[in-house]
Amino acid sequence: MSGPYEGLRSSEVAQAAGVNPQTLRYYERRGLLAEPERTLGGHRLYPAEAVTVLRVIKTAQRLGFTLEEVADLLETGTHQHGRRDAGLLERARLKLIEVEERIADLEIIRATLREAIDAGCDDLIACAGQPCCPLPFADLAHPDRPTQRDQE
Repeated sequence: MSGPYEGLRSSEVAQAAGVNPQTLRYYERRGLLAEPERTLGGHRLYPAEAVTVLRVIKTAQRLGFTLEEVADLLETGTHQHGRRDAGLLERARLKLIEVEERIADLEIIRATLREAIDAGCDDLIACAGQPCCPLPFADLAHPDRPTQRDQE
């Protein structure tokens, strides 16, 4: 910043980035966002780039990165001095594997819930004792009995 009163106030940055002002302070404490300059009256003044940083953080979170992972990516990127590879490519590949594993788990959960609905499971205890129960705990109640999934 070139002057003592140039920059955006917390509310302006928060609104532009689609976050609340408490998020700014939290990200500052976590080291994700540089502590801003202050006016003589103590108001925070952020550079315009803070909006971009916040949007990057929120987008990375939506892609499944934790705040710790985002902080590491941001720190790695600032230490690369313009290098093209700041670690994102490899981390994105790893995150994609993680997401694909979660999707596979969710597909199994969806199929099991559909089977439970189709089987009319309305009481967990009663259903667990029925041979047609598709829920995973049926294997625990009767480990020697094949489940509906085993018969397909």
